[in-house]
Amino acid sequence: MNRIIEMQAVGHAFADGSSGLRDCSLALGRGRRHALLGANGAGKTTLLQHLNGLLRPTAGRLLLDGQPYDYGRGGLTQLRRRVGLVFQNPERQLFSAQVEEDVSFGPLNLGLDAPTVRARVKAALDAVGLGGHARHAVHHLSFGQKKRVCIAGVLAMAPDVLLLDEPMAGLDAPMQDDLAALLDRLAARGTTILLSTHDIDFAYGWADDLHLMAGGRVIASGPAQAVGADVDALDAAGQRPPLALALHAHLVTRGVLPAGQAPRSVDAVLDALRILPFQPLTKTPT
Repeated sequence: MNRIIEMQAVGHAFADGSSGLRDCSLALGRGRRHALLGANGAGKTTLLQHLNGLLRPTAGRLLLDGQPYDYGRGGLTQLRRRVGLVFQNPERQLFSAQVEEDVSFGPLNLGLDAPTVRARVKAALDAVGLGGHARHAVHHLSFGQKKRVCIAGVLAMAPDVLLLDEPMAGLDAPMQDDLAALLDRLAARGTTILLSTHDIDFAYGWADDLHLMAGGRVIASGPAQAVGADVDALDAAGQRPPLALALHAHLVTRGVLPAGQAPRSVDAVLDALRILPFQPLTKTPT
């Protein structure tokens, strides 16, 4: 695997003495779609903040392109240009009165010239479907729109790695579909994406790789189909098996579908059922 980020045996103790991460290791393959799953308190947000340099490990180390993180001022500036983080709550990330001001903050801090900043802001807002909202007041936006502004602000930095903490939380179904499509477009352009989520069905259907957390550690990592079928690891991380796998297995057992590679989504299972020859129900003799 061509790794862009590695977390090696990282531990983190907070100021009050509580532990956030314990001997936690993780590798992100370049240009792949990653999903991080775990129960509340497992350490998902703490892990994301380490990858972005907001938190520093008290043990272990992190590598970007094989080089240890540089926590000096210049090193952190460069790190956060390449590794962008979108918080779960947009209110933690938005601080300007106007949308385009907020999205332009990062590129301006990189020292880019005004035409380049304007071009990046426009492209980022267009990418999240807010091209007509550049001059809108941030406080007039809906929760979902604020989330998209936060994503635009990170995209304007042109990061190599995009981290998202519970990006689907608080979004309705159409907005979730729009966001998933945006993430797919970014991945197709080579952006490495890691998002945390509680939605095992979305993660299993969308991600190339799944990572399961429990007790401040990543306890399983690998291709989505392998990790999604690891019932013991899922249980240890407080996750149920993906519905698509459970439904497919049941239909195979009943002889309705042939055994083989399980579909990645319930919709794909239904598509497999639709192409079966029609067999009318027969009444049981009384």
